[in-house]
Amino acid sequence: MAPQGFAGAAFCPLRKGSPGLTEVFEAERERLFAIAYRMLGSVADAEDVVQDVWLAWQHVDPDELERPAAYLTRMTTNRCLDTLRAARRHRETYVGPWLPEPLLATDDDAAADVELAESVRVAFLVALESLSPAERAAFVLRDAFGYPYGELAGILDRSEDACRQLVARARRHVQARRPGEPADPARAAEVAERFLAAAQHGDIDGLLAVLHPDAELVTDSGGKVSAARRTVTGADRIARFVTGVTSRALDGAIRPVLVNAAPGAIMATADGPAVVSIEIDGDRVTALYVFRNPEKLTHVHPS
Repeated sequence: MAPQGFAGAAFCPLRKGSPGLTEVFEAERERLFAIAYRMLGSVADAEDVVQDVWLAWQHVDPDELERPAAYLTRMTTNRCLDTLRAARRHRETYVGPWLPEPLLATDDDAAADVELAESVRVAFLVALESLSPAERAAFVLRDAFGYPYGELAGILDRSEDACRQLVARARRHVQARRPGEPADPARAAEVAERFLAAAQHGDIDGLLAVLHPDAELVTDSGGKVSAARRTVTGADRIARFVTGVTSRALDGAIRPVLVNAAPGAIMATADGPAVVSIEIDGDRVTALYVFRNPEKLTHVHPS
């Protein structure tokens, strides 16, 4: 896949006194956020990185820029690497399972980003956690955005051979943890609708009808709110867990929404919003990722 934004005026040298700096940045902003989110798994951190890059961009000498978009990518990647190194220390003391911040989208957003949807799935981002910061950066830029190794070498300040080795190691690690292929969108939406209806009405039989026998439920609360601190496995255990939670804590309707390019929902509970992303294989739910940590839900509004 050709990397987004790697063509046209964004690669023309800029000149002092022109409006080019602002125009180029705004043209690249969406791509820079997409890179940062996949590298960091955090909406807030990705937004902070892009904002930092924007501030630094104001002090760049336009006469020194032959490839502005590539320069912006390098700035973004370097800041993401710094953030990842700090985050690794924090993750070592994280309470319970860790999930990325949920990325919510409309149907239109998903349709416009079909080629990149795989790289924001929750299970995929969790798999990236097994990588070193350098491996993660190389893998995201190469496999998700299609950067050629020559460009990658310049961005990461390494040789092409070193970049190839980083990507190869990353692929091996991710392949061992990579989720299955996503279900047909229309079919997945139908299965998710059945699951959410059964969950809202406390219908255990309805839940069992759509849950895979070996399904898993992972909840990320960061120890901030009440939640399961271990993965819940098996259709029966998940069905009883879900109906127990919805009967006790649900405070209103469940609102369907796309979460990390998969069917999902936002719901209000007594102690704040919750978001769920639903992984589906064929006509069965294979995994549920439940986001409960309030620090990761500041951009989520139940209504």
